[in-house]
Amino acid sequence: MTLKEKIKNGEKLIGTHVFLSNVSISKIAGLSGYDYVWIDLEHGTMSIDDLLATIIAVKSGGAAVVVRVPQNDLTYTKKVMDLGVDGIIFPMVKTAKEANEQIANTLYPPYGTRGFGPMNAVDYGFADVKEYITHPVDNTCRFIQIEHVDAVNNLDEIIKNEYIDGYIFGPNDLSGSINRLCEIKIEPTLELMRKTISTLKAAGKYVGISTGDLTEEGLKFWHDMDIDMISSGGDYTFMMQGFIKNREILEKVHKYAK
Repeated sequence: MTLKEKIKNGEKLIGTHVFLSNVSISKIAGLSGYDYVWIDLEHGTMSIDDLLATIIAVKSGGAAVVVRVPQNDLTYTKKVMDLGVDGIIFPMVKTAKEANEQIANTLYPPYGTRGFGPMNAVDYGFADVKEYITHPVDNTCRFIQIEHVDAVNNLDEIIKNEYIDGYIFGPNDLSGSINRLCEIKIEPTLELMRKTISTLKAAGKYVGISTGDLTEEGLKFWHDMDIDMISSGGDYTFMMQGFIKNREILEKVHKYAK
């Protein structure tokens, strides 16, 4: 079952983030049993070549691939779509106009404005290109991020776009938009999130969140907020924690050995 089919069925999904341009790390992430791996181009340092290698590595492990593109970047949007991903994420969308323009860039005419040139998306011509371009919407999921109070205020108009498959909270930036950066679990931020979730659920929309929280308690908090899709942690965090834990054990062993 594709990621898109799972979302249409309303399944609860779990994923993690990849920021580092190392295909071995990405393959490990893909093999770890997540529904999807979120590859980050907004804050990560990957080139397009790195991205292609990462996509192949993650998919070889069996996970779906979603990619967050840099804000308002048509070039990256084109390339990500042409590389063939399971989902594309647009950060910091504030208005219906922004949402409609960015989603249109992922759809071929007459449904949108996407330029023709699929490569890995059609296995470099081994797949049926005509079939790929004929369908108004392929199997790619299209997500926008709710990261600003303006998006919350404009949500009634934004959700009119029928091609948006899900809405993903960026809670740190959302709190920053009310001048409380990284104060996520304070009432003003949570009230914005509750308002958003209520509007989205009433309209039958799919809701996600991206978080660095790794604790069971913290992740259950988001589950209990009726979040459908939780993306948690990331490659550099797991490596840092693993290295520190190993160092602590080694220090403990030597201490007791003396």
